[in-house]
Amino acid sequence: MQHAVGAPLPPPERSGWAAAQGGHQARSPQSRQSPQAPPQHPSAPHTHPTPAHPGAAPHPAPQGHHPAPQGPPPSPPAPGWAAGGMPPHPGPPHPPQQAPAHLGPPRDTTAHVQLPPVGIPAAPHAEAGTGTATLAVLLIGPAGAGKTTVARHWAQRRRVPTAHISLDDVREWVCSGFADPQSGWNEHSEAQYRLARRTCGFAARNFLANGISCILDDAVFPDRPVVGLGGWKRHVGPGLLPVVLLPGLEIVLERNAERSGNRRLSDEEVASIHGRMAGWYGSGLPIIDNSKYDVETTARVLDEVLARSIASPPAW
Repeated sequence: MQHAVGAPLPPPERSGWAAAQGGHQARSPQSRQSPQAPPQHPSAPHTHPTPAHPGAAPHPAPQGHHPAPQGPPPSPPAPGWAAGGMPPHPGPPHPPQQAPAHLGPPRDTTAHVQLPPVGIPAAPHAEAGTGTATLAVLLIGPAGAGKTTVARHWAQRRRVPTAHISLDDVREWVCSGFADPQSGWNEHSEAQYRLARRTCGFAARNFLANGISCILDDAVFPDRPVVGLGGWKRHVGPGLLPVVLLPGLEIVLERNAERSGNRRLSDEEVASIHGRMAGWYGSGLPIIDNSKYDVETTARVLDEVLARSIASPPAW
């Protein structure tokens, strides 16, 4: 059986004699002595008994008898040995001394991987922003707001390791049996969205445990706090910093028209999603209207907004 580093060693197993005499408690030398000394051999010389009390006077020696000079006093018998008898059954061995507790390296936490140090050269003109802080960011916005493009650009331009986790990319990991919402929103598409969000949250915690920042993007609706924002808070942690990216409806429709595949939605769906996203106004979350910003400018503004959120986290 293995034991934790630095923990005291377990006491050895007790023999049957020790278990019968008192269980696991150690017995003193006096308790291991025989209750009565065995009878002396008849041929043994008669000796005066030891006085019962230490203060009693010893018996006087017979007159005319001169005791022979004595050498050094004999060594006392070992504890538990009776005079002239055999030693009793040996008592239980003394438990070994406890090993000193050494402070070993901390145990690896779940999903913690020791990464080599990464040298990130400082930018020649570092601007005020998040700097080298380790962050977990959730970029919220409707389809066509540019969440994925801005999130990837912001992650690439940071001076510290930062990962971009796209919900749509993770959701499309499902090849056979993929539930496309455009074919009709049903329980299967809803379940795959929930699974993708949990997978993204697990990946984000892994990155954060290894000192790598992360940014996630998702179309979170304000009228579904338990599934949306509250779900991300449970998946990633309370330190998650949400930011809403909400350009005008015309910009969203224009960008959505440039999409292809199952990520391109109908104009009606885009307008409906954009209208629901307007509920974030007044929620207390920071909102960026990037209608007139390019990707570089939007990423810079996002970094400034996150810096303010670090100094004064929004209540959500």
